Amino acid sequence: MNPGLLYALAAFGIWGLFPLYLRELASVPPLEVVVHRSVWSLLLLLVVLTVMRRWAWLPQLLRQPRKGLLFVASALLLSANWLVYVWAIVNGHVLDASLGYFINPLVSVLLGVLVLRERLQPAQWLAVALAAAGVLWLTVDAGRLPWVALLLAVSFGLYGLLRKTAPLGALEGLTLETLVLAPLVLPLLVWFTLQPGGAMARGDWTLNTLLLVAGPLTALPLLLFAAAARRLPLATVGLMQYLSPTVQFLLGITVFHEPMQPKRLVGFVFIWAALAVYSGHAWWASRRLAARLAGAT
Repeated sequence: MNPGLLYALAAFGIWGLFPLYLRELASVPPLEVVVHRSVWSLLLLLVVLTVMRRWAWLPQLLRQPRKGLLFVASALLLSANWLVYVWAIVNGHVLDASLGYFINPLVSVLLGVLVLRERLQPAQWLAVALAAAGVLWLTVDAGRLPWVALLLAVSFGLYGLLRKTAPLGALEGLTLETLVLAPLVLPLLVWFTLQPGGAMARGDWTLNTLLLVAGPLTALPLLLFAAAARRLPLATVGLMQYLSPTVQFLLGITVFHEPMQPKRLVGFVFIWAALAVYSGHAWWASRRLAARLAGAT
């Protein structure tokens, strides 16, 4: 098997199984979990980049303050996304979280049209329309907007948009973002630790170990994803990104036992149909481009 496929399966598998990890932290407030994730990720990423000697980007960035400000915004969006996601998992909204990451690619497409003035093909417009119909169906069925899914999709879509305008490698970017958050999360970590009910103050070594593991669980899939992206066609990586929300969807039903009534399932079917149209068009476009390039040579 192509090593790139193994790396991608491992990366998306870890992301997909993340709800199982968060379930073990259900006794810790979501904000405290996000603080620990930010701090331990930063420490680990600093070590990784130092060992890999990948600091050449930093002097260049310091000479471009505008890009630095973009990363401040992306750091805030990422932390907001993490906070909503952790809250969703520990409060019984695993299916809503999976829905958010199913519709995220389509939100990104729409943001590209609205912000970057990108032009869509008819198939892409059809995908966006199907996704909108799915969200509308779920809203009418539940009597309220699927706000958890929308917050996750929009926050991560905006995050991706900012990262597109301020390109930096996945590891370098996350290092910078957690570094930006450090003045906020480090005092919060101290404050939580000093509280009688704080996770670290309880003296539960199992819980403390789980919190420390947040660093590797954040950095490892990024390393695997970066390795996969270098070895696989973009279309393949694009299709495999749906593995994570699919695993989360299955966990929501089989492990977390969240209800899935037939009417609610219809809304998900609309979203899946949208993704099928979107991914099918992307695959066809990539094949057509490859054939054109092969013909040119």
